[in-house]
Amino acid sequence: MGGGHAADPPYGVGSEVSSTLYGLDNALESIGTTLDERTTCQELVDYMCDLVCDAAAVDLLPKDIPSMSPVPDPDLERVATAGRADLLGSWGEGGLRSLPVRALAEGHPITASADPAGQGQRQAMTVPLLGHGRLYGVLLLVRDGAVFADRDTVLTHLAARLAAVHLGHARRYTDMRGTVYRLQRALLSEPGRPHPNLDLATRYLPAGGGTLVGGDWFETVRLHFGRTLLVLGDVMGHGLDAAVDMNAYRSMLRYIASTDLPPHRVLRRLDAAVAEDGSRRPATCVLVQVDPARGTASLTSAGHLPPALFGADGTGELLDVPVGPPLGTGVGGYELVTRTLSPEETLLLFTDGLVERREEDIDVSLARLAGLRLRPGASVEDLLADVLARLDARHAEDDVAVLAARIRRRPEV
Repeated sequence: MGGGHAADPPYGVGSEVSSTLYGLDNALESIGTTLDERTTCQELVDYMCDLVCDAAAVDLLPKDIPSMSPVPDPDLERVATAGRADLLGSWGEGGLRSLPVRALAEGHPITASADPAGQGQRQAMTVPLLGHGRLYGVLLLVRDGAVFADRDTVLTHLAARLAAVHLGHARRYTDMRGTVYRLQRALLSEPGRPHPNLDLATRYLPAGGGTLVGGDWFETVRLHFGRTLLVLGDVMGHGLDAAVDMNAYRSMLRYIASTDLPPHRVLRRLDAAVAEDGSRRPATCVLVQVDPARGTASLTSAGHLPPALFGADGTGELLDVPVGPPLGTGVGGYELVTRTLSPEETLLLFTDGLVERREEDIDVSLARLAGLRLRPGASVEDLLADVLARLDARHAEDDVAVLAARIRRRPEV
């Protein structure tokens, strides 16, 4: 990087206009390739050092402001640099440090020349990062020797405006993602309290990177005679729409389950209601009705992965549950299977983000979970934490929702 500002376009166009157009075309491809604002700033300074200057830096405001607002004492943070670091140092009292502040305060580019410590003539230019009426920070360029030509000034202004527009996109995306995440966290509140004869632990982990949160959810519904309905579902897709649909599914299921129907009939009614509405995304769901008095668990599935069961010795298995179609199809056809459940066994309900790995068969992924050997005698909370750690759930490629439940042993009289 650096020192490349005299180069002509590789295809031999020599005119200043054509050279400027080439530089602009290159900027469009090089700046704003992601929705991360620091990456955009680094792409900007790298681009400037390749074509215009010997050193470049970007100083950002902590929060963008309207372009007409006064900036008397801006709290700038240097987030990106490129080229010769020695050129970005102070040029004496005030020096380069004052130029970004002046550019913000005056609202237009500032150019200055100096010969610091007799090291030869240097030229600096600062350009406010302004886009769509919002001010984000300042671009600083330094050249050792030659002054900036008109072509350099035009390219700098265009690149700075392009970067500012991308910074606006990045910040709006970050704000939107934060809003969606807070909404889902509010919607995905702690599940309803199960009967005290159950120990329960839950976790929700949003996927990392730039992926928006999705529609994973869990719930518990108290039923008569000490029974509890455990629910875990996954609305297809991500983002605000998926989170809203997730809340609709959760609300409808609470209402239908309160009628104390068998789990497979709860799914049937929920499927019919969603299909009739027609505006909701499809979703998968697994229901488990736990009856501690009888020591049984009744399970049914709408297109969801099977629950896992961990025994007293810490070994696991996948439960064989007939899989019906996802909710929202209106097809129905859900079946119920009942098995014994002892206080020494722990049920684990989960969304696919816990186990799925890119380019890996789902059977291999499920076998990894079932093959875990967990610490015997661990509490429900500790068991769940161990599963998440062993499967590296915090780095999962999709959102992860997990619910673990165990019948609480009756105290001996």
